[in-house]
Amino acid sequence: MGKSAVYPGSFDPITNGHVDIIDRGLVIFKKIIVLVGYNPNKKSLFSVEERVSMIREVVGDNPRVEVDSFSGLLVDYVKKSEASCILRGLRAMSDFEYEFQLALINRRLTRNIETVFLMTGSKWFYCNSSIVKEAAGLGGSVKGMVPDIVLGRLKGKFPDMKMNNSRKQQKHA
Repeated sequence: MGKSAVYPGSFDPITNGHVDIIDRGLVIFKKIIVLVGYNPNKKSLFSVEERVSMIREVVGDNPRVEVDSFSGLLVDYVKKSEASCILRGLRAMSDFEYEFQLALINRRLTRNIETVFLMTGSKWFYCNSSIVKEAAGLGGSVKGMVPDIVLGRLKGKFPDMKMNNSRKQQKHA
């Protein structure tokens, strides 16, 4: 089991795919720091403070998971936290190219910080925060895609969102 890893992202909101990466990352690392980044290029649904709070609720009192936020260069945070690497989740090949570019620039900036990629569990390949927000915003149910805590927070942002996946059977004549 390695030292600590920093798992950065926007987590707007945290999904079950993110939780899967955290859980599986804990098999490899002693500690994971879930790091909510300030990204001025993204329009966020939840504030950084709301995202940090939701993630803390989701991970509970696990002493091996820390939740923090940052703005600036990720490698600076990783050095400051004394973590040994950056943990990233991948869903598909389309994720890989972007993540590979980030890993290369981080490696160029700081040679002694590694990036470790974990494939998301197969049932979460389709699941990302953008899809969750879009479906919820259009009134669809995202139950099972996000932790229940997040489901409740999404309902607060999107009152018309359905809270379950059931469909009414229509009778045909």
